[in-house]
Amino acid sequence: MKRSVYCIAKSVQQAESIVETLRVGGFSNNDISVLFPDKQGTHDFAHEHNTKAPEGAATGGVAGMGIGAILGWVAGIGAIAIPGVGPFIAAGPIVAALSGAAIGGATGGVLGGLVGLGIPEFEAKRYEEKIRSGNILISVHTEDSKERSRAKDIFKEAGADDITSSAEA
Repeated sequence: MKRSVYCIAKSVQQAESIVETLRVGGFSNNDISVLFPDKQGTHDFAHEHNTKAPEGAATGGVAGMGIGAILGWVAGIGAIAIPGVGPFIAAGPIVAALSGAAIGGATGGVLGGLVGLGIPEFEAKRYEEKIRSGNILISVHTEDSKERSRAKDIFKEAGADDITSSAEA
């Protein structure tokens, strides 16, 4: 059964360490998602200009956006503005879920996007609060229990919080 494993990283450095360990561990950049609030504005980021963000009303431009090379490796990095919620930087499969949720308006937002990914609503609410307070959500798509265990071990070894998994929607 296909499931995703989720965790919360407390800093960009911790998130980059987790993503790098997932990469070295053989997880595809298309299977990893990262979501964090854009508290500084995309013009204040520093290094790279990687984007494969989908076109659409909910996805903002990423000109001038730079993040560390490790997070830039994750597919589909882009800035997403969610009406009534604010700007976020997202990468991976979560981009499409949040773009659809943002277009949905009041019923969407971060919570709607997370629930749309298959996260139970009570957990999605907890993640949404953590993300809004500056933490970083990381998820990885897994094909089987072996991959799921490996992802959880990587998250635990990195000191991530709120590690859980759920069936994909």
